[in-house]
Amino acid sequence: MMHAKVKRLANDIAFVWQFAIDDFKSKYAGSALGSLWAFLQPMVTIVLYWFVFQLGFKSQPVDDFPFILWLIAGLVPWFFISEAIINATASLRDYSYLVKKVLFHIDILPLAKTLSTLLVQFVLIIFAVICFCIGGYASPLYQVITHLTSRAYSKMPDFHYVQLIIFLLYMFIFTAGISYITATLYVFFKDTIQVISIVIQAVFWLTPIVWDFGIMPETTQKLLVYNPVYYCISGFRSSFINREWFHPGIGMTFYYWGICILVLVLGIGLFHKCREHFADVL
Repeated sequence: MMHAKVKRLANDIAFVWQFAIDDFKSKYAGSALGSLWAFLQPMVTIVLYWFVFQLGFKSQPVDDFPFILWLIAGLVPWFFISEAIINATASLRDYSYLVKKVLFHIDILPLAKTLSTLLVQFVLIIFAVICFCIGGYASPLYQVITHLTSRAYSKMPDFHYVQLIIFLLYMFIFTAGISYITATLYVFFKDTIQVISIVIQAVFWLTPIVWDFGIMPETTQKLLVYNPVYYCISGFRSSFINREWFHPGIGMTFYYWGICILVLVLGIGLFHKCREHFADVL
C-alpha cells in the first residue's frame, strides 16, 4: 500500500516536472532565439541597471564591493520572484482548454508555471557564480588572498553557496502560494494582472535590490526587514558577497517562514474553494 502511494507520488512529481519543461519550451516556440530569450532578458536588465546606477548616478561600491556584482546578487533572486508570479497568474487562462477537462488536475498549473521559472533561476545562479569568478571574488586565488589578509573572509565561499538551496525553497513556496491566489483571482477579475504588476513594481523599490539598505534611517530599516522578499535578497548577498551563513535571528526566521507557509495554505485553500467555478467562467 505504501509502495503504491510512493510510486504515485513519484509519477505525479515527474508529470509536473515534465509539464513545466514543456511549458517553458512552448513559451518561446517559434521565435528565432527560442529559449535563449528567457536568459537574455534578465541579463540585459542587469546591464541597464548597471548603466543607469553606476555610470549615470555614479553609484559607488557597496561596502568596498564592486557595484555590478552586488547588483547581480540582488537581482538574480528577484527575477525569479517577479517572473514566477506574473507567469503563474495567467496559468489558468493560458491553459483554459485543460481547465475544462474533468480528468485533468488543474491544481498543477500555477505550480508548473512557477517550476518552469525556476529552471531559468538555476541558469542565472550559474551566471552569477561565473561573474563572481571573473571578478576574482569566488576563485581559489581570491580565497587564499583574503584568508591571508582578512579574517572576515577566512571561510571558503563555496560552502556558503549551499544555503542558496534554503532560499530557493523559500522563494518557491512563497511565490507558489501567491500564484495560487493571483491565478484564482485572475479567472474572475481581469484587472488582477495589472494590479499585480503595480504591486510587484512597488515591492521592487521597497526592497534593497538596487539600493543599499544602510542608506535608510534606522527606523525605516526596522520596518523594511518585515518585507518577506528582504529575507531571500539578503540571503543571496550573504552567500555571494559576505560569504557567511545568513541568520536574521530565531524570531525573524520564524516570521519569514511563517508568512511563507501561511501564504501557501491560503493560496491553496482559495484555489480549491473556487476551482469548481473555473470552467464555467473561462
